[in-house]
Amino acid sequence: MVVTEGKILVVDDVPSNLEVIEEILSTAGYDVVTAIDGERAIKRLSAYQPDLILLDIQMPGMNGFEICQWIKSKPDFAEIPIIFITAFTDSESKIKGFDSGGVDYITKPFHSSEMLARVDTHLCLRRLNQDLEKEVLARTIELNSTLRELQESQLKLVQSEKMSALGNLVAGVAHEINNPVSFLKGNIPPAQGYVQDLLGLIDVYQSEYPQANSTVEDEIEAIDLEFLREDLPKLLESMETGVNRICNISDSLRILSRKDQEHKMAFNIHDGIDSTLLILKHLTKANEKRPQIQVVKVYSEIPEVKCFPGQLNQVFMNILANAIDAFEEANQRKTFAEIQANPNVITIRTDCIDEKIEIQFQDNGCGMKSEIIERIFEQGFTTKVVGKGTGLGMAIARQIVVDAHGGSLSVQSGVGQGTEFCIRLPL
Repeated sequence: MVVTEGKILVVDDVPSNLEVIEEILSTAGYDVVTAIDGERAIKRLSAYQPDLILLDIQMPGMNGFEICQWIKSKPDFAEIPIIFITAFTDSESKIKGFDSGGVDYITKPFHSSEMLARVDTHLCLRRLNQDLEKEVLARTIELNSTLRELQESQLKLVQSEKMSALGNLVAGVAHEINNPVSFLKGNIPPAQGYVQDLLGLIDVYQSEYPQANSTVEDEIEAIDLEFLREDLPKLLESMETGVNRICNISDSLRILSRKDQEHKMAFNIHDGIDSTLLILKHLTKANEKRPQIQVVKVYSEIPEVKCFPGQLNQVFMNILANAIDAFEEANQRKTFAEIQANPNVITIRTDCIDEKIEIQFQDNGCGMKSEIIERIFEQGFTTKVVGKGTGLGMAIARQIVVDAHGGSLSVQSGVGQGTEFCIRLPL
């Protein structure tokens, strides 16, 4: 393979040598530029990016070895092959030249056939290296793209399996709860009516027969009738409140684990957040180690969003559960009194800005280091102990918000400054 094109910079302090070399290379079809010393050669490099450099060793000022070392130290020029021009044939000079970064030698006096052969060889090698680098780069880009697709497919599969398993489990539990709860909810109102009727009947008896015999008087005293009159309706009201709460929990379970259809549907974001908070309520309650985690809701008037509700509920669950875990970790180094003086707070804000729904989850926990923030959405990355975290929660959350809904999920945090996740969803 003969290369008859390419830019060549020739550096030699002898004008006659420059003329000879330029004549040989130009006749062969090469684009040749010359420089008579090192300083001019360096200036030429900035304006004229050569494919090859022919560099004389013995020159005043900077010699060839020094020029070569300077060129190799600059990233923009380091890959340009350099052939030394020399009258020396000793091994020491050649070794020094190769150590400096040269690739070959052309000896004086010049032989055109030898010069062209060496120039052609190294230009061919340079072309092959450049083609190889391009091929490697293209292959690397292709492999990275394939890897990303595989990771996204894995996340979608994991998410689908989790939602399917959760949905089936919770749907079954909710169904089993609904039957007895519906029975209680339907029977408490008539029971309240029956109790009022019986108490009314007792009032009638006492009115018609004010002088009860000793047996009745003893029984009235034994059951504490006056207390019973006052407490029994309250007891039934309390039972009704408990049943309603169970109904709310059941509804929240259904909202949280609902199976999404193929198409998006209108959904009230506040219902999703409230359902998630209700499911996590047992984690926010006060215990022997800390006071209650306060949840502050700053809801704005926002329209319903077309989305996949079950998937968004999973995002809310992951973010809130992570905030609670962060509190638990930070509280290990604090006393109950210290936590009580600076209580754990999660603030949830919603707003409609520029045709997008914005949802912010902010906590006043210990915050995160910058290196953790950079990897927070990375698949498989977790700061939790082995066996507790999978490193998939936030990666799945980002995939749901960004890929499935065309929104954005960002995080702001600093050590000791708490953490804020912001979700933006198009209407």
